[in-house]
Amino acid sequence: MRRRFFGHNFATVYRFEVVRTLKKKSFWAGVLAFPILIAGIFGLTYYAGNQSETASADLVKEKFSIALTDDSNIISPETIEQVGAKTISNRADGIKKVTSGQLDAYFYYPKDLAKNHVEIYAQSVGIFENSRYQAVAQSLLQASTLAQTNAETIAILTNQVNFEVQTFRNGENYNPMMEMIAPGIFLVLFYLIIATFGGQMMNAVVEEKENRVSEIILTTIRARTLIVGKIFAFLTLIVIQMAVVLGFVIAAYLVLKNHLNLPSFDLSQIPLDPARILVSFLIFTSSLMLFSGLLVAIGAAMPTAKEANQFFAIPILLIFAPLYIAPMMITNTTNSAISFITFFPFTAPVPLMLRNAVGNLNVWEVIIGIAILTTTAVTVFIIAARLFQTGAVEYSKKLSLKGLFKRKTA
Repeated sequence: MRRRFFGHNFATVYRFEVVRTLKKKSFWAGVLAFPILIAGIFGLTYYAGNQSETASADLVKEKFSIALTDDSNIISPETIEQVGAKTISNRADGIKKVTSGQLDAYFYYPKDLAKNHVEIYAQSVGIFENSRYQAVAQSLLQASTLAQTNAETIAILTNQVNFEVQTFRNGENYNPMMEMIAPGIFLVLFYLIIATFGGQMMNAVVEEKENRVSEIILTTIRARTLIVGKIFAFLTLIVIQMAVVLGFVIAAYLVLKNHLNLPSFDLSQIPLDPARILVSFLIFTSSLMLFSGLLVAIGAAMPTAKEANQFFAIPILLIFAPLYIAPMMITNTTNSAISFITFFPFTAPVPLMLRNAVGNLNVWEVIIGIAILTTTAVTVFIIAARLFQTGAVEYSKKLSLKGLFKRKTA
């Protein structure tokens, strides 16, 4: 049965596609470009952030002549002395000294800070450097307030109080967020693969049609065998690419963890439910095969890569659309709309994997959902093979399912 579906040349096609691609320098350049690009962006962001923090700190420390009037009675004399400021009883005098050039800056703190603005009058030192005045005025308020407040109040107001929450289900400790991690990984992988590599999978079929290579290949290999072999080969290459990227991420984390104060992850704390993980894997596999076949079918039906790319939005929309009602999938599974998208094959992957991750998917829903996905995937594969076989000859125009079945029965 398996040999009848895949064909006796499946291994040859699969091996040829994988080996041929792995020998290409462009493949490895593309694989390595992603982690290198991400590392470069992260490095620039980290460097720019450090520079910005350093510049802000320097602005606060920079010395300039300051006078202030404190009608709020919050600013402590010790804080005023630390920044080398002096007090002025009259607001108008402070403003006059700034405008006449006798002072670099004057701060006026009103009696009611909650209702009125702190007024800052200062000599302009440039569009970016002018921010130093507000930084100093704010630091005076913060330092004086912290000095008058106990440690507990400070912790509450600055969100530094730590909470420990334990929830229970059926008398046992249960953390729904931690429970979602292991089965939820398959949903993340599904999105990543289709969104990142789906276009490549579709274009690979169109390019062979445009180059008319497929006409020669189909004289010796069945269309179904060729399509299945290509899809499995492409999925293998995706696994290799993701393994390389993941390896770079893990290596970078281990090397930079201590230098960048990155959080530590204890993988042993992640609950592993074998049943839910297996269900997610089966849904992921059948969903991936379904959309791989759909992308190949689109590529086989279109005469050029440009026209095929116009239809790429369709499978992407089918995948992302269910996210708009994701909260309902978690809290209201009896809704008829949720039931429809859960069992409609082209929207089913996300609801099935998400609901399995949160633990509200029934056994009968699992069985029906996987059966629908698998049956549809096989059907789409057969249609894709037929489209590819016909499109290899009629490569100058779009193919339609109506014309396809007419041709088949003729």
